[in-house]
Amino acid sequence: MIYLLIALAVLGIDYAVKLWVVQHLAINATQVLIPNVVSLTHIKNTGAAYGMLAGKQWVFYIITVIALIIVATLWRGSAHKVMYRLGLALILAGALGNFIDRVRFQYVTDMFQLDFINFAIFNVADMSLTIGVILVLIHILFFDKGDTL
Repeated sequence: MIYLLIALAVLGIDYAVKLWVVQHLAINATQVLIPNVVSLTHIKNTGAAYGMLAGKQWVFYIITVIALIIVATLWRGSAHKVMYRLGLALILAGALGNFIDRVRFQYVTDMFQLDFINFAIFNVADMSLTIGVILVLIHILFFDKGDTL
């Protein structure tokens, strides 16, 4: 149950940040958060990172459904694997956060821009997905006894 609450909290944070950005920053407007480190830049992303597959929403719908099926499948039999379940909960939250945007608007609102490196602008759902995948991989590589799947 705690993992579901974490997923819901991350989903809520993702929604709240996107809502704030939409209400307070014009499209393509930038607001510096930490000089030379991170800024908020409001973009509408119809694709993936760097605009890959722009406008191909059906691809992202299929990927999300597959990801949710995989998360549900991996969830079974993962009792007492805290890092693993936390990773799956974060993957769930991130996938749903961007999926909801794609269904509602046909794009995802992205906002975090790293000013010290050329990196794709991203959102809370993207961070959640990335951290979730890292946690799952750490568990599989360093703690799994071969019984995860």
